[in-house]
Amino acid sequence: MIKKFFPSSIRGKIMAVTAAITVLIAVITMAVCYSVFQSFLMKNQIQSTEFNLSVISGNMAEDMKEIVTFTKWCCSNSEVGHYLERLKDQPKLPTASKDTEGLRPLALSAYKRLNEEYITSGSAGGKKYMARVIISTPNTGNFLQSMTSANYSSSFDAARVSSSRFFAPLLESSDFRWIGVVDDPISNANHEKIIPIVRPVYDEYSLEVIGWTYVEVSSRLFTDYLASYPQADDSQLFLTIGDKTYGSSRRTWDDPSMPYTDFKPVTGTATLDPGTQVFSVVSPEGEKRMLVRRPVEVEGSDGWYLSQVLSRQQFNQQRMVYLLLIVGISAAIISLGCLLTVLLNKIISQPIKRLSLKIDAIADGDFSRDSEIEWNHELGSIGRGINNMSENIVTLMDKRVSDEKQKKDLEYQILQSQINPHFLYNTLNSIKWMATIQNATGIADMTTALARLLKNVSKGTSSMVTLREELDLVKDYFLIQQYRYGGSITMDYHIESDELYDCEIHRFTLQPIIENALFHGIEPKGTAGAITVSVTSDTMNGKKVLKISVTDNGVGMTGETIEAVLHEEDSSGKNKTDFFRHVGISNVNRRIQYDFGPEYGITIVSEPGVYTTMTIVRPYKIKETL
Repeated sequence: MIKKFFPSSIRGKIMAVTAAITVLIAVITMAVCYSVFQSFLMKNQIQSTEFNLSVISGNMAEDMKEIVTFTKWCCSNSEVGHYLERLKDQPKLPTASKDTEGLRPLALSAYKRLNEEYITSGSAGGKKYMARVIISTPNTGNFLQSMTSANYSSSFDAARVSSSRFFAPLLESSDFRWIGVVDDPISNANHEKIIPIVRPVYDEYSLEVIGWTYVEVSSRLFTDYLASYPQADDSQLFLTIGDKTYGSSRRTWDDPSMPYTDFKPVTGTATLDPGTQVFSVVSPEGEKRMLVRRPVEVEGSDGWYLSQVLSRQQFNQQRMVYLLLIVGISAAIISLGCLLTVLLNKIISQPIKRLSLKIDAIADGDFSRDSEIEWNHELGSIGRGINNMSENIVTLMDKRVSDEKQKKDLEYQILQSQINPHFLYNTLNSIKWMATIQNATGIADMTTALARLLKNVSKGTSSMVTLREELDLVKDYFLIQQYRYGGSITMDYHIESDELYDCEIHRFTLQPIIENALFHGIEPKGTAGAITVSVTSDTMNGKKVLKISVTDNGVGMTGETIEAVLHEEDSSGKNKTDFFRHVGISNVNRRIQYDFGPEYGITIVSEPGVYTTMTIVRPYKIKETL
């Protein structure tokens, strides 16, 4: 199925592979970028929310720290403590006429000191959110009170505070305790929301409770910071005080409630501060959301936290921007892929087309060299190879024609050396019978050998004979030469096995070599000579070969003479009229190499004045008989 739709041409495959790789890279890039951007967006939104919450929580913590410090001052000031100590058992402050113990001046001095501390520090920092301060004796009969000008006051304020539900739990707590936002117990008409602080005042020299301090913290401490707080419409801000959580509505705090459920901590969010917590929550609609919680460092036994549910609307808007960016990146990658496809087509497809046209031209007989396909790259190497191949084909064709011409010339030379066999047979037979009648056996043997020699020369047209047939021809030729030299020459045969007699060999292979041994080896020496013919089988380059060695003890040859014998006939004209002179050693060597290759042929080893050995090497083959 894949092969059916996959292009068959190299150009199509390159374009298909390039397109597939480009699309794959684009898809991987989009997936990776989307995952990274998604994670980055979430991380960025969490850290941005964490930073905003840190700013608010830090400011709130600083304000509350100042308020707590002021509360501690009220509980530890010696002048205030002396006032409470002196009036703790008094039902009320005596009138001026009955003040025999100087309590009124003492109370006035303590009030001035409290009011001074409240006014001078209440206009800056967190103290501006202290709506009211009451320092009272346990029986609430005597108390000091400072407050903002907008607040209502009466002689029953201390009693109203001590009778409220939160008073006793806060007073009895060992540390500052936070119960959340409550209604103002004194100014009910204004429906003011406050955070109450109640702490006992101890005697300076004992642990006796001599009074208590009440501080009203206005809820504006929280709402003032919300006016400029960046918050999306689908995001919610929560304030947790103790075990109560309040939802923010810009300028107010809603009744304590937490609509989100199924809090699950989320790890690995890389928050800016280790104190920040991130939760996965479920909204009332069942939608999963992310909530960032930041602690507000307020002294006390109950924790304060600011929490914000992340805006999905902002996240989606930012994600859309990143998606457009990813699409742009992918479009750029695909454009680069298309450009790469065009470049590959220009760099590869067009040169391949040129090479194909050149090959077609060679097939049509145009073997000229085309320099335009020899580029400076890998395909240019192929182009140079094609041009070289084209030139080699021309050279090979010329060589083939030349070889065929030389082969025909050799065959013609052989035919030229032949004479009318019938005339010669009749003449030689007549000479034989005349010699027999006259009892001249030598003449009879010589004419018989010559007749057989001519018969072997003239019979058939095959260029291949058996070794046996070639040796018979050599024996007849040598017999004639023996009579010529008066029996001063001998020839021995060493055949490795009888099987070698049936091996195939070129016609007239040994005769020129024997002739060379006689005329150029033994005759110039002027003494008796011997020729040895050895035939063996051997292996060369993993192939079985036939080796025929002809050794004479003549005058030998120099290197220059060996080179001349193998490659060019002697032009001196000596013995030019001999019967077999036209079929020389060089011709035998060329015939073997033409048929079997340059690794075969004749090799000559000689030592001047000692010997000469000519070795014929050709493939081992038994001649087939019909």
